[in-house]
Amino acid sequence: MTTVILAAPVSVAPISAPSIDYGAILPILIILGAACLGVLVEALLKARQRYAAQVALTVTAIVAAGVVTVLQGTGGHYAVTLAGALSIDQATYAMWGVLLALALASVLLMADRTAEPGGAFVAQAAPLAAVRERARTRTIAPMQTEVFPLALFATGGMLIFPASADLITLFVGLEVLSLPLYLMCGLARRRRLISQEAAVKYFLLGAFASAILLYGIALLYGYAGSLRYADIGLATQAGGRTDALLFGGLALLMVGLLFKGSVGPFHTWTPDVYQGAPTPVTAFMASCTKVAAFAAMARVLYSAFAPSVWDWKGTLWGVAIASMLIGAILGITQSDVKRMLAYSSVAHAGFLLLGVMALTSDGVTGTLFYLLTYGFATIGTLALVMLVRNADGEATQVSQWAGLARRSPWVAGLMTLFLLSFAGIPLTSGFIGKLTVFSAAMEQGMGPLVVVAMVATAITAFFYLKIVVLMFFAEPVDGGPAVTVPSPFVLTVVVVCGVVTLGLGLYPSAALDVLAVQVPLLS
Repeated sequence: MTTVILAAPVSVAPISAPSIDYGAILPILIILGAACLGVLVEALLKARQRYAAQVALTVTAIVAAGVVTVLQGTGGHYAVTLAGALSIDQATYAMWGVLLALALASVLLMADRTAEPGGAFVAQAAPLAAVRERARTRTIAPMQTEVFPLALFATGGMLIFPASADLITLFVGLEVLSLPLYLMCGLARRRRLISQEAAVKYFLLGAFASAILLYGIALLYGYAGSLRYADIGLATQAGGRTDALLFGGLALLMVGLLFKGSVGPFHTWTPDVYQGAPTPVTAFMASCTKVAAFAAMARVLYSAFAPSVWDWKGTLWGVAIASMLIGAILGITQSDVKRMLAYSSVAHAGFLLLGVMALTSDGVTGTLFYLLTYGFATIGTLALVMLVRNADGEATQVSQWAGLARRSPWVAGLMTLFLLSFAGIPLTSGFIGKLTVFSAAMEQGMGPLVVVAMVATAITAFFYLKIVVLMFFAEPVDGGPAVTVPSPFVLTVVVVCGVVTLGLGLYPSAALDVLAVQVPLLS
């Protein structure tokens, strides 16, 4: 005889859906929604119709997200939403504004099909045999247009990255911005092998960096029992726990963020990827990815680890010094313009760390202003690189730029403006950017670090001015490169970048007022 025992019913607490402030996260929804529409465009429209539709959709989405960001930011629409996963505050809107402005300029470069006939991206994604590949790159076959939804997905991840209020959301944002970039780096129309090599290197090193960051997240959860920045900050402030978990987790977390920001010595991917990726993608990475990485660093350090600042600040001092010196010294030896810009970005990453480590409102404002000025100068420089060409494509060897001022004075003049901004020469935006970051660091007692930064700035000025001297005072190379007539897209980008670089050097106060933020940040 079987005895049936009835178990007492188990009461289960109802699960309530988290409240969502759709207005606060509307810029993210616009970008990611447009990216999904872009995928449908690729699937549903005929090949000849996709280019115009993708360009219009991408530009409209970025402009719309920018308008919403401005309206929400000026209206003071702040919120911690999605069950505390996203923190939308004054600093978030400022970060998004800088990011979207640079993303729009980068997308316009991707849309160009004049400098490289057919576009800078491959006409066929599948690899071809060497002979057929060379023949195909010389045709005007239209480029693959999936690069536009990929760029939107990456931009959406970049918007999530600095707005995250917990470590899991930070990791999700990192992967959403990284995975499309891995693909975009391997889509160059010319020099396919070096482009594919760059994509593989970036993917492998990026996967290791993501794993390291995730391990750091696990250690921090073991320390604080929570993934929210605010809870980690409270646990750090209270103390009485295992410091090995705290500092081990913070170290591994920062390795992942420093890798994404091209900070030395975690920069090893940068020269090869900058050189091998299509030049518009290089511009996108050099400007937008750096904004996302340093904005995320600022939020993490300010919101979660400010109470333990004296324990980790010395380590970041060493990282900043290493980054500045690596970028400055190795940049001198480069003979390729894109590799030189890669090491330049490593040096500038060291300068940006000064603003992040200041842990003040002036430090955040100075960092955002520096990212804005550096981003526009970098995009403008790479737009000009797209125009200087020979039979094999872009003339990226520095020696090929000899005497360029005689063939195209306007290209040489604009390139000089951007290079002088990189060097921090007065009357350019780069000078004001360095001044704001260095001043914020000085106020927090980082005088020795500022001295090192000034020495590194002097060293980097050498290879910037070397190109200026070469363009204006060297004899032109026989059979040297020609300057392609820019398309409206490239011309617009170059003019805007030039106006921003010069205008923010002469009248920086308006931009500084817009980017002024208050700390502590919401979390």
